[in-house]
Amino acid sequence: MSLPGLLSITVFMLLSGFQFQPQPTLRVNVDEVLLHVAVTDSSNSYISNLTKNDFQIWEDKIEQNVEYFTTANAPLSVGIILDVSDSMKFGLGSARSAAETFLTAGDPKNEYFLIQFSDTPRLTQDFTSDVKKVQKSLAMTKAKGNTSLYDAVYLGLETLNRGSNARKALLVITDGGDNNSRYPLSAVKEFAEEHDAMIYTVGIGVANRPEWHLPGRSPKARLKSLAEMTGGKAYFPDSARDLTDICALISTDLKSQYVLGYRSLNLSRDGRWRKVRVTVDRRTQGSGHVRTRSGYYASAIGKSSKP
Repeated sequence: MSLPGLLSITVFMLLSGFQFQPQPTLRVNVDEVLLHVAVTDSSNSYISNLTKNDFQIWEDKIEQNVEYFTTANAPLSVGIILDVSDSMKFGLGSARSAAETFLTAGDPKNEYFLIQFSDTPRLTQDFTSDVKKVQKSLAMTKAKGNTSLYDAVYLGLETLNRGSNARKALLVITDGGDNNSRYPLSAVKEFAEEHDAMIYTVGIGVANRPEWHLPGRSPKARLKSLAEMTGGKAYFPDSARDLTDICALISTDLKSQYVLGYRSLNLSRDGRWRKVRVTVDRRTQGSGHVRTRSGYYASAIGKSSKP
């Protein structure tokens, strides 16, 4: 399912054939790979005073030259993916409020879309910078039906292709696993690897549900792995009342990231997965924790496009 011409982390400033018009702070050489990076200290506070020389980038264990660096808070294209299946009926009001908090805390230049899912996912509000339109769509939400979580994330990634900003993210709010998707999780994760989009997942009320804590294969583990592989983060509040605070944290996380760029020393256009790791200089920053996406697919020549 690899998308030709896609350098997942920069996508040569293209994604699936759609041209971006990014803000000037993110306009870099088309051969450059971009990484969105969050750095926190031992108390989970953001480290905001780093410079270009504090970072090292490794691709397939080979150190790369950091050629681009900015702390600018460039606008985002964001998809909100909301679970409206029957099991959400008691937490849907809190989920709506949390999504509205996320919208109002964002940059006015951001653009948003809304996908709601139960038996199937539906794009209920296409891209807009008018948060009131998204809020209106949220207000009309009713909980019913089964859960097609993986299909909803897949649709969200497809929709992000049309986003006008270089920075992209999905916010997924759900209370359970998946019982009605056409796509398996493995396909969704592979598709996510092909996109330069951070995924933030919020699993509601999982503390007292034993199936959420099975090692490696629980819904909790799956949501966590999906988020972390993209450089995003997973949250699991004990109560729907905590949702608003969590969505505010996610908004802060998106505003607190560095953008690093490099030109890969591997010039092969073989379409293969390349593992990426970013570190900070421990001599000056101690034990800073770095979070970014796990890698990208190199561009490939002569492959057919995904239908």
